[in-house]
Amino acid sequence: MTEQKNKYLAAVLLRGLIGLNQDIKDTLRMLNLQKRYSCVVVLDNPSNRGMLHKCKDYLTYGEISEEAIKEIDSKRQKKNNHYALHPPRGGLERKGSKMPYSSKGALGYRGEKINDLVKKML
Repeated sequence: MTEQKNKYLAAVLLRGLIGLNQDIKDTLRMLNLQKRYSCVVVLDNPSNRGMLHKCKDYLTYGEISEEAIKEIDSKRQKKNNHYALHPPRGGLERKGSKMPYSSKGALGYRGEKINDLVKKML
């Protein structure tokens, strides 16, 4: 019997909650993302992916490696199932926190590159 490893997604809230639609606020509350630069690590399943995709204009997310999870655990204390991170050292991507990652911004899905961002924020 083969052992299947669970894959995890990391999500980091990059924008504040002021003036948000109540649907998106509720979804962020379900994900335990209440403050700017807070990070959660969730199991990669269709339900969690759907919630992250719904909030893609306010956060960034991607597949996180086991090494990055261990590094976050060693450097940050987990409070209420989320980690409080610093703003990224060196800043966000070129166009900042109002453009999608595909347009050289910081928001939305970024795949494996979430590991680099999380390391910049520790």
